[in-house]
Amino acid sequence: MQYAHITGWGKSVPPATLTNDDLATFMDTTDEWIKTRTGISKRNISHVNTSEMASVAAKHALAAAGIDGSELDLIILATASPDTLIPNIASTVQANIGATCAAFDINAACSGFLYGVGLASSMIKSGQNKKVLIIGAERLSFYLDWSRRETAVLFGDGAGAIVLEASETPGGILGYELNNDPEGRHILQSNFGTQMDRFDSESLDFYIHINGQEVFKRAIHGMGNLSAKVLEKCNTNIDDVDFVIPHQANERIIDTLVTRMKIPKEKAFVNIADYGNTSAATIPIAICDALAQGRIVAGQTILSCAFGAGLTSAALLLKWGERTTPIKTSDAELPPCDKTALEMIKPAVDHFFSKVENKET
Repeated sequence: MQYAHITGWGKSVPPATLTNDDLATFMDTTDEWIKTRTGISKRNISHVNTSEMASVAAKHALAAAGIDGSELDLIILATASPDTLIPNIASTVQANIGATCAAFDINAACSGFLYGVGLASSMIKSGQNKKVLIIGAERLSFYLDWSRRETAVLFGDGAGAIVLEASETPGGILGYELNNDPEGRHILQSNFGTQMDRFDSESLDFYIHINGQEVFKRAIHGMGNLSAKVLEKCNTNIDDVDFVIPHQANERIIDTLVTRMKIPKEKAFVNIADYGNTSAATIPIAICDALAQGRIVAGQTILSCAFGAGLTSAALLLKWGERTTPIKTSDAELPPCDKTALEMIKPAVDHFFSKVENKET
């Protein structure tokens, strides 16, 4: 039997940082207001396309695994903010890393990365694939209406990636559960898509909107329910979980989730303060940070869970292998950025606030 082990990991975060104090220069908010409600202190704004961040993260993951892009059997890229819908941006990453395999995008919003890992592990366990690259990458700043505080303070840009490889050593991905709650699909959405009237300029004012209270309630239920299911499927007790890597949407959600699951808070990894919610990228970025901080150690049993628009949810249980350091490193990086985050978002800020002023007059 083949087992699917994580052998490589990498991330890519844009250099331009937008702090809570920066947001307070153009909207009615404060650093304290944002921190106490979300746990977020800053987020990154990208000056490049989603595929470029994804490609850099992929190169670091491949180096960490000690393999070349040409050795991959499959690329799965989770994103809700691709550069292009046609073609998929997995093909762009594929070209950038020299791969010659199958490649496709999936959109399960913030759960997308875990959806991808689950699918990839099944492909490996079935014998279909040996080496799979899974990427979570987002440029959610593209979707933001900066006059809407309820969403503008939450999201950031970034990418993370892992390599899954077949091995005869037991462990790796032990099990996963995926679900979707279509009754809640309207509480977190953007109207971008073919439903838009492409000849009406008003249709270009698409943005993410969210019912925060409903998302909070359903997120905790979705992640908690699937986490319990995957633990039961894998015959694992919650006390045997060494480390939890949850989706980084809101620190309050994470705190409530682990409390209800009776998991000690110190077992849960939280890095939302530095990135905000990067949707499909939060978990792979968290894996990279947890490894860099020595929080992930050989042989750990790790639970990861996520929720997102749809409303999607996912949970995955894995046994980490023996290696927690890269085999090789990559010098891949994003090009320099000659603007601050505030400068980059200014056209969008001016646009949306001018619409608010026009409506008021």
